[in-house]
Amino acid sequence: MADEPTAASPSTTEAAKAVAQTQEGALPPEPEEVDPWAPCLGEGQHFTVGQGVRGAFYAKPYERRRSDPVYRPLRIYTIDPSARRSEGAIAVVNVPYEPLEAGPKGRVFEVDNRDGWHDVEYRRVELDDPRVLITSGREPSPSDPMFHQQMVYAVCSLVYAAFRTALGRNVAWAFRAPGRGWPDGVARLRIRPHACQDENAYYDKERGELAFGYFNARADAAGRNAPGAFVFTCLSHDVVAHEVTHALLDGLRAEFEKPTGLDVPAFHEAFADIVAVFQHFSYAEVLKGALARSRGDIRKATLLTDLARQFGHTASGGSDRPLRTAIDVSGDADAPPRRIDPWTTEPHERGSVLLSAVFDAFVTVFNKKVERPIRLATNGSGVLPAGALNEDLQATLAHEASKLASQFLTICIRAIDYCPPIDIEFGEFLRAVLTADRELVPDDPWGYREAWIDAFRRRGIFAPKVNSVSEDALLWRPPARPVPPIPELTFAMLQFEGDPARPAGPTELHRQACALGRIVSQPQLLDIFGFVAPDDPRCGRDTVDPPCVQSIRTARRVGPDGQVLFDLVAEVTQRRVVRPQSEAEFDFFGGATVIIDPSGEIRYVISKRVLNEERLAQQRSYMADAGRAFWGLQNGRREPSENLFKLIHR
Repeated sequence: MADEPTAASPSTTEAAKAVAQTQEGALPPEPEEVDPWAPCLGEGQHFTVGQGVRGAFYAKPYERRRSDPVYRPLRIYTIDPSARRSEGAIAVVNVPYEPLEAGPKGRVFEVDNRDGWHDVEYRRVELDDPRVLITSGREPSPSDPMFHQQMVYAVCSLVYAAFRTALGRNVAWAFRAPGRGWPDGVARLRIRPHACQDENAYYDKERGELAFGYFNARADAAGRNAPGAFVFTCLSHDVVAHEVTHALLDGLRAEFEKPTGLDVPAFHEAFADIVAVFQHFSYAEVLKGALARSRGDIRKATLLTDLARQFGHTASGGSDRPLRTAIDVSGDADAPPRRIDPWTTEPHERGSVLLSAVFDAFVTVFNKKVERPIRLATNGSGVLPAGALNEDLQATLAHEASKLASQFLTICIRAIDYCPPIDIEFGEFLRAVLTADRELVPDDPWGYREAWIDAFRRRGIFAPKVNSVSEDALLWRPPARPVPPIPELTFAMLQFEGDPARPAGPTELHRQACALGRIVSQPQLLDIFGFVAPDDPRCGRDTVDPPCVQSIRTARRVGPDGQVLFDLVAEVTQRRVVRPQSEAEFDFFGGATVIIDPSGEIRYVISKRVLNEERLAQQRSYMADAGRAFWGLQNGRREPSENLFKLIHR
């Protein structure tokens, strides 16, 4: 395969003609302009390349110059406007610096100042105004639309930075630009802090935006909220972090938007909540105050574990509790955690089990790490005396909790690169976490991975087709059969724009996708990636498309000892059109996540077979029962409903 010519390369004959003309004294002919959108060898017939491959190039965060500040300090609500300042409700956060236009409008986000309900435009905040810069942004206020703009920009920027750091690359968006490119070559997610008057907030993939609603608090609003007062979802730290995580996860795994099973929409909800919870631990005043009040017991530190408290206290159908929590709600502190089961079908409820499992693992490791300082502070007894915690102990606990939360957030984000590209199940996320972490930290002295396994086991979350809960059994395995290396994908052949996080251009990404496409579409290798040939008799009346390379991206990970690992991470899928005799046809997908090392060797193929009849039966059952709200009939076909993210919210 390495010796095959590509569409962008001149043939040997053309090169010889050019040399001959030069030797005769004639000028060589003008080189023909290469069409970056032209198909490469085999594309269209044996495989296809998805729009997301080229789209990754247009994710272009600002690259700091030497003379630039490192951060832009901005004030935000760390919880929401109903929280007390004494609880650390307001903080100055360090947002990665970039020059901003009014709005603010940067390289990743663009805030829309229009009120969608009243059809008015508010004044745009100018964060580069010296009078605003000197005060770390505008004063937090529920009644200041310009602060609302500042709030959503700051929180979204912090979450994006966490993803970028964890993955070691720029994070692309899944929504598409009109035509073939972006007007100025930069993809931005639009943020609408006043999109609608509604008890909702959601990620709109079709429009490429985050929409935040506002509403009047119910008459019996709980907490520090006035009945009938306006509640702005854009001022809830957790709602903003949750929504931008939906957009980021969609950029990492665009096919996760297809509601093919119970765990798929629930995973989206759980993952967004996981990010929001761990972000709490980055705010020092909130963290120290919560640990002081809970006397170091994180499970009782509600400021850290609760999600969207104001929303839960004020929305219709709400209560005196937060919208969700990272702690199992059972009423009995000694009761076993709630287990997952087939009857837990509502996405938020099902996702809360995954959230509590991840947080349980975090608490287990935290308690191990603080055993020693607690023993030192208690003269070896390990029993804290009555009264306030020693300030030095508070600071130590807060430092450990913040550092560990950052590590857990990074572990969760990196694991997405090791998840299958479609039809995610909670147990597969566990396998992805363990494999990604084992790659970077083989020895695991603090038992992180053991804590994950135990927390998932206690909640009945098991990996499909794995009969053991040992770490070794749960790790993803290399391909069952040898796959030839791909010389075109060695890091020596890749082209970057100065940094492996930035590909050289859409043409280079297209070249990489084609190199992978020619491998995965080889007839003798199809089964390794979960694919079948179009004429495979096992398809019966069904038809299959050629494999489609959906994305190919670099991953750069730094371990605790400073070791750096580079890989290529790619998604390849295949669509099967299922044509039942007496039902409407629908799409069923197979596919694989392919991990390729710098030498072009394929290290992992995390696949879902397109001919898996058991999984097909599960999807059919889900569409007809628990998932029927997410599927409808269109032109005689069963299709996913538009805007899944809006449907599953609240």
